[in-house]
Order: sequence, then C-alpha cells, then structure tokens
Amino acid sequence: MYSQETTYDWSMDSLRFEGEKHLRNIRQLTFGGNNAEAYWNFDDTKLVFQSDWNSINNQGCDQIFVMNSDASKSETGEKYSLASTGKGRTTCSYFLKDGRIVYASTHKDSEDCPKPAMFKEGRYVWPIYDSYEVYITNGDPSNAELLIGGEGYDAEATASPDGKYLVFTSTRSGDLELWRYDLQTGEYLQLTNTLGYDGGAFFSRDSKKIVWRASRPEGDDAKVYKQLLSEGFVEPKELNIFISDVNGKNVKQVTKLPGANWAPFFHPGGEKILFCSNHHSLEQGGRLFDIFMINIDGTGLEQITFSGTFDAFPMFSYNGKKLVFASNRRADRADSRDTNIFIADWVE
Repeated sequence: MYSQETTYDWSMDSLRFEGEKHLRNIRQLTFGGNNAEAYWNFDDTKLVFQSDWNSINNQGCDQIFVMNSDASKSETGEKYSLASTGKGRTTCSYFLKDGRIVYASTHKDSEDCPKPAMFKEGRYVWPIYDSYEVYITNGDPSNAELLIGGEGYDAEATASPDGKYLVFTSTRSGDLELWRYDLQTGEYLQLTNTLGYDGGAFFSRDSKKIVWRASRPEGDDAKVYKQLLSEGFVEPKELNIFISDVNGKNVKQVTKLPGANWAPFFHPGGEKILFCSNHHSLEQGGRLFDIFMINIDGTGLEQITFSGTFDAFPMFSYNGKKLVFASNRRADRADSRDTNIFIADWVE
C-alpha cells in the first residue's frame, strides 16, 4: 500500500517517525502518566493495561484498566474502566480466551501501595514483591478471585490462545522461574530451572511455543543476582530472548545481544519475534529503548521503531493487522517522561 517512503504523506501520521516502515496510522490512546503493558482481547475490540495516570487513577500506583481498542466510550459511558480492586499495586494483566482477565496484585497483603524502589546501592532494579499474587476477574473490580498464590512472587501471567494454559513467573522454587498453570485441572508445571530471571513469557499464536526474557548470570554476577533476589530485587541489565516448546523442552536462545532485551512477542506467522532492546544505545548510557524484530533462529535483526525515546511492550492483534505498544513519543517531538499507549496498522 505504501511502497515508497517518498510518496507517504507524513502530515497525516504525525506520531510516526522516519524509518518506521512497518507502522502506519499511529493513534494515541492515553494521554499522561505511565501507561504500559496493553494487551488485546481475543476479538481485538478491547485492550487491558496498567496505569498510574492521575486523570483515571488517583490511588498512587498502577491499577488495571480496560478500554475499547477504537478509543470509543464503553456502554457505561467511560473511556477507561477500572478492572482491578483499586487497592495495592497491580501489574501484568491479560485477557483469557473467555473474556476474563488475569492480573497480579499486592492488595491482599496491604491496601496501600508498596514502597517503590528503582535503585539499590546505585544499581537500577525492579522490585520483586513477595505480596504479588495472580487474580482473575470478569472486569468488575468487586469480583476479583485469587487464582495463583502462596509464598513468594507470582506475577507476569499470560494466556495461551487455545485457552488451556497460563504461563507466569514465580519464586516458589527459590529462583525467578517460568511456570505453567493448567486452567482446566489447576496443575502446575515448572518450565525453567536455570539460575537467573526468567519472565515476561508469551505464547505463540498456535499455542505450541513460548517466548520470554531471561538473564543467565555467572561468577560474580551470579552472586550479585542471588543477593539482590534475597532482598526482593532483580537488576534487568543483561537480558536476552529465549524460546521453547510449551512444555519447556527444546530451549533455544534467540538473541545474543548486550544490554536489556525484553518484552518479546511472536509475530503472527510464528517465525519472527518482536522485542524491546537498548543494545544499540549502550555507548550513550543505554536509556534509549526501541522495538526490534528478529527471526526465531537469531538472524535478520531489524529495528522497528525510531522515535528516539522509549518504545516497548509490542503485541499484535489476533487478526495480525495492528500493533499496540507503549511509548514516550509525542507528535510535536517534545521530550516527555509520560508513557502512553499507541496503536498502529502493521505493514509487512
């Protein structure tokens, strides 16, 4: 449709940056604060996401919201509908095939926001709250039910397209590992068992494979990893992308890049992966994150976004025609720390 960059009318797509040849007709769906991890429902009509945007959430830390993917108002007249309890801190929401939503929350432990932490002894870290447990809801904040809990961190749950499984990250074995939960039987299967952070997993469109981010620390780095984890932190500075069969067999490392390579998602065709990375900006401090695409055999690395800011959390719609992602981009090209949700048409 748009075969030549020179014939493209940029004035009609002000949120698109030069070089973003796979993206067209980018639309902004949120407008302030931090909005991230937006994921489609199975008929591509809705998105579930986490937000601390004070226009819709004055609680103080991330809560889970649902919006129509075309930015229209819901039947109740709201554009953004609260799906979590409004208590504690939430993260990592995802639609099940039957329309219900899973997400992680700390509200059972405390209704207050847990103390945030971004740095530990000068290291940039992510907090691993032991109070995170996985809940399931039909979207009504009052009917959240505990689905996956127990001692330790349980979060980052996503659902298989065939409706059979969840994959999630847990410290129940002592390390940050991937686990599979059978939605019919309630049975658990540990999928990874190598020292390091295994998390942020997603299923392929045919539900036969999973893709995730992982660290593989060795030597002194392993000692630091273990110490931080014992204190409830993980340092996401060295991550790469892995794939395996849905039962954890046939593990393959896809990327071998420096820096943080994370937020992977399968291309609908199953032979490529989109992911976020700062490997190309490490000499400038590593603060620039872009979305990249790579073949599952590790070849054909291609940069997808070029906003010069932060672009991450890509997910294809189930019809394969659109991409949702989070970004700090602005149409006027001004600097911003706001992270918002955007949808773009995908062009092969």
